[in-house]
Amino acid sequence: MPENVQVPHSDTSGGRPRLQPLFEDDWDARTGELLADAPRDPRGRVGNVFTTLARHPELYEAFMPFGLQLLRKGRLPGRIRELLILRTSHNTGASYEWGRHVPLAKAAGLTDTDIARVPQGPDTPGWTDLDRQLIRAADELHGDARLSDTTWEALAGHFDEAELIEITMLVGQYHMVAFFLNSAGVELDPGFDATGFAEGAAHAG
Repeated sequence: MPENVQVPHSDTSGGRPRLQPLFEDDWDARTGELLADAPRDPRGRVGNVFTTLARHPELYEAFMPFGLQLLRKGRLPGRIRELLILRTSHNTGASYEWGRHVPLAKAAGLTDTDIARVPQGPDTPGWTDLDRQLIRAADELHGDARLSDTTWEALAGHFDEAELIEITMLVGQYHMVAFFLNSAGVELDPGFDATGFAEGAAHAG
């Protein structure tokens, strides 16, 4: 597929959310129970991604353990995880996902320069060989729904079988979340911003 494929950013009726988050003062007992253990930001808020998804309580309850397994208990090092997530956020036009994960990426060791390079693709000078292969992996999964033999073999030189599985599942997970965020028009939470996000751009390797 071509290196630069432009796709329209999702239309959410003039920028307003299609689905409003459930504000804490309005939580019923079931919602409060579901969101009791949800991650809170430095301001003590539960993120809009969670308070919007909680409108489907059964799906929320099933989704959270899987998402937290990948985010907090996965086998991939944090820097690698967040590099894959940022590239996936870029590829899917998910500015919410980008804005929430930039702080996590920095905490995991990605520099401001690294983050600024993510939208520019795998061939941008400054990446390590492994970084380039990871970005290509995110692009191939986005564009082709599979890793090429070349990329699989390159990654297999760095990761074991379980970690290779996790790479594909991680990228798939954040595609799924991006579909929800973009379609529902979930707004980025106060205190976060999407600086560096290249809106409307999608790349497939």
